[in-house]
Amino acid sequence: MPSEIVPTPLTDREYNAKTAAVLASIETAVDRWLQDDVIDIDTHRTGGLLELVFPNDSRIVLNTQPPLQELWMAARAGGYHYKHVDGRWLDREGRELFEALSACASEQGSMPLRFVAP
Repeated sequence: MPSEIVPTPLTDREYNAKTAAVLASIETAVDRWLQDDVIDIDTHRTGGLLELVFPNDSRIVLNTQPPLQELWMAARAGGYHYKHVDGRWLDREGRELFEALSACASEQGSMPLRFVAP
């Protein structure tokens, strides 16, 4: 694990494009699972905030933080802050966003669920 996460410098436009792609890829995965009758997760999106509501009414919230150029995730397991580092979104311990999201969604959905980066 890296001792210090050093974010890749992004312009506001690059940050907005990257976070929009992340949220869109998550929505696409959830829509695909619904169509394939895997799991029914409701999504609610308002701007840079995406809420996933699981069948047991638990939630995962992903939120962009433009002033800090971070993505935040809140789940049952806790709250996490991610910075863009060399093409990946990493938290303070170097854990990747899509790995953490997959683990949290699998736990909250009571089945294996895997999200992949766009």
